[in-house]
Amino acid sequence: MSEQKVNQQWGGRFSESTDAFVQAFTASVQFDQRMYKEDIAGSKAHAEMLHRQNILSKEDFDLIIKGLNEVQAAIEAGTFEWSVALEDVHMNIESALTGKIGISGKRLHTGRSRNDQVATDIRLWLRNTLDLIDAELKRLQLGILDLAAREYDTIMPGFTHLQVAQPITFGHHLMAWFEMIKRDRSRFADCRARMNYSPLGAAALAGTTYPIDRHISAELLGFDAPTENSLDSVSDRDFAIEFASSASIMMMHLSRFSEELVLWSTPAFDFIDLPDRFCTGSSIMPQKKNPDVPELVRGKSGRVFGHLMGLLTLMKSQPLAYNKDNQEDKEPIFDIADTVLGSVRAFADMVPAIIAKKENMYLRTKLGFSTATDLADYLVRKGMPFRDAHEVVGKAVKLGVDTARDLSEMSLDELRGFSDLIDADVFECLTLEGSVNARNHFGGTAPNQVKAAIERAKAVI
Repeated sequence: MSEQKVNQQWGGRFSESTDAFVQAFTASVQFDQRMYKEDIAGSKAHAEMLHRQNILSKEDFDLIIKGLNEVQAAIEAGTFEWSVALEDVHMNIESALTGKIGISGKRLHTGRSRNDQVATDIRLWLRNTLDLIDAELKRLQLGILDLAAREYDTIMPGFTHLQVAQPITFGHHLMAWFEMIKRDRSRFADCRARMNYSPLGAAALAGTTYPIDRHISAELLGFDAPTENSLDSVSDRDFAIEFASSASIMMMHLSRFSEELVLWSTPAFDFIDLPDRFCTGSSIMPQKKNPDVPELVRGKSGRVFGHLMGLLTLMKSQPLAYNKDNQEDKEPIFDIADTVLGSVRAFADMVPAIIAKKENMYLRTKLGFSTATDLADYLVRKGMPFRDAHEVVGKAVKLGVDTARDLSEMSLDELRGFSDLIDADVFECLTLEGSVNARNHFGGTAPNQVKAAIERAKAVI
């Protein structure tokens, strides 16, 4: 069979062409071509290292750099012809380079393999993506701080079991979201730090016989250092799994955030108004305003969780070193990145534009006896053991349920009927304002503590 019908990148061992279906089935260029910048950057660094080590001549080096620049220009101009027959982004670019500069292009692959090449490319791509995600998460944090600063003293009900529990401030609730995102950024930063080591030069699995210096290419590509073990270098996908894990936790946070926004925008709560540009209507019910953005983000969380399980399953039975299975890591990684970036961008745009319906929040806080704990604390300060105070207040709440009145709406005589420790000053702690202001400690919901938390956040963000 003619040589032209066999893949020229590795065809010397083969006597027949790859089956057309198998060729398409095993190809990855349809999706890994998005790593073209990283592949070209890795090739330039590898070429420079080879040149510095006197493995590649100055003439070949100059031709390779010039040719790679031309290939990149063609890709970005949309004139580059991607070929499934060449399998992947690496062989497409190398083939195009060789077509431009001849035999010099074939010398580029000296001292490396597609195994370490793809491991390097995906780390470079993911590192850049993590930087984009971090920038969007920071923008979301700033949006949260902006809204929290406007609503630092807006009273709303705090919930446990989705039942009214105690009065809090909306600003305090928002700062809880801020803390979640702060941890997300920290996890992504840790992921980035652990993956920032270069596999380039590990070659297929055992290293190379050429006198390369992997520290040179690692430094040129902005890595902290080369990876330590060539076997691990080409087969490690921990960084992809860690990224998927960090992304899953972040999407879980956004999903919880979404759930509250969806609930709060319903007539049953009516706590907030989401801007029209983040909502849609109904094709049949003209009154509807659907919170589609938070609903969709809530739904997209499941897709990211699924990719995490997929990557764990992909790696769980692989022997060292590289296996073709690892081609299946890229589509999940790309989809996770696209999903995360889209979700965070939507929230970063939407959150600062949320309108709090303060009167509705205040009225809903009066329901459900949200200051019952304050009354118990009042009795404790008067000398009553807390368990006894709990029972006394429970009886007062029962009267309130039976008569459809809040504790603050009862007379002093009625309250004293439950305990003679209760005096006229009790009504100070039964007001919503008194309740939130009383929680005046680090991390508490008091408005001045919320303001202090916002300032601390601004200082470290």
